Amino acid sequence: RFAPSPTGPLHFGSLVAALASYLEARAAKGKWLVRMEDLDKARAQPDAADDILRALERLGLEWDAPVLVQSARLERYRAALDELTRRGLAYPCSCTRKELEDSALAIDGARIYLGTCRHGLAPGKAARALRLRTHGAPIGFADAIQGWIEQRVEQEVGDFVLLRADGIIGYQLAVVVDDMDQGVTDVVRGADLLDSTARQIHLQRLLGARTPRYAHVPVALNAAGEKLSKQTGARPLDLSDPQAELARARRFLGQGENGWDLARVPRVRAICAPE
Repeated sequence: RFAPSPTGPLHFGSLVAALASYLEARAAKGKWLVRMEDLDKARAQPDAADDILRALERLGLEWDAPVLVQSARLERYRAALDELTRRGLAYPCSCTRKELEDSALAIDGARIYLGTCRHGLAPGKAARALRLRTHGAPIGFADAIQGWIEQRVEQEVGDFVLLRADGIIGYQLAVVVDDMDQGVTDVVRGADLLDSTARQIHLQRLLGARTPRYAHVPVALNAAGEKLSKQTGARPLDLSDPQAELARARRFLGQGENGWDLARVPRVRAICAPE
């Protein structure tokens, strides 16, 4: 998956997650799916998605079904929102970022939502976003790399956003609906998304979706300890020598030159990328 919107060429951090998911799918004789999570159109760059797909082809990473493009599925996400709202599971929220500044930080760096609008909007307030009701019971899952993970979503995150104030569908909703509709059985992705998983499991249960098996690979960091991304100056892959880039990613994932063994992936959340 390439998100929150394709904003530039494929870099090493994205290759690590792509290669790990590809090799795990092939080892299991499954299908490898590619998804363009392009809902944030303000951030998307022209031709970035096509450039990423061409890079995957150059690297020999062939997908097994048509590429799913989230911006073409807005009606489906709206239908899921309507269902959750009709069942009283989602509710309108009028809170601004400034009004949430005094809340404690959640595990993902956002503010913990304390349920200000859970029982209705204050007089004179207009809805800005839609949030999902959470509960205090722990949600746990066995990650194939990171081990047992448990989170109390209500206390550690709070009721989370399904529809943003700018009208963009929230990541958590879109990814759960897509996984459900595509019949995803296994998710292999970067450990930067590990703390989102309990939220997604909560939403899966509400929508009657199957919970996939999860494996979160270490995130690639630069020398400053920042996640590799376009924002942190990650350089594009050198596609003149794709085999060298693939070998570098395999070493990062603890693998030899051939084969694939998920058990050999380092059981940490982040590692500095090799030069």
